[in-house]
Amino acid sequence: MPFDPSLPLPNSPLESQVVRDQLQALFNLINNIVTVTAAQVDSTNTLPQGTPANVNVSVSGGTLHFSFDIPQGQEGLPGLVGPAGPAFAQAVVDSVTTLNPGDSATVGVSFDGTNVRFTFGIPRGNDGSNGGNGSDGGQGPPGEISQAQLNSAISGTSHNTNGVSTLVTGFADPDVEALRQKMNEMILNGRR
Repeated sequence: MPFDPSLPLPNSPLESQVVRDQLQALFNLINNIVTVTAAQVDSTNTLPQGTPANVNVSVSGGTLHFSFDIPQGQEGLPGLVGPAGPAFAQAVVDSVTTLNPGDSATVGVSFDGTNVRFTFGIPRGNDGSNGGNGSDGGQGPPGEISQAQLNSAISGTSHNTNGVSTLVTGFADPDVEALRQKMNEMILNGRR
């Protein structure tokens, strides 16, 4: 028999079975109370402004689960304009290091508050030897064009940047970020 808070009726003679059934029903209710050992927020959802807030609560295996629906607040007043950042003066190349043949080219960049500073690592080419045995291959046959003609044709072209990586990480400072993007553009335009 389930617990009935209306029993025993007011001014009725007490019957032991009714009282016993009520006490047993209360005992069963107390034993079936779930012990909550943890609480967990399952979700928080943003609702449109002016919508009433809502909370859903459930118990599962001793864990109290919450799901919140919270409306957006009104938009606040704009904040004060912050101070101007440091002026960008120039780009400075701090070092160019020669790397071993086959190494990947490297570019490091930093901003010291005024200057954007670069460090480059550029691999040197393999030694030009006869079949890789270290001996001089001697003079080859004359080419179809003269060395002077070749030098003149090459002087008007850009250098190959295939081995130079682009700068991947962006910068918070807009001037430095613009410089990074231009540097990447220059590297990519030099590819063949």
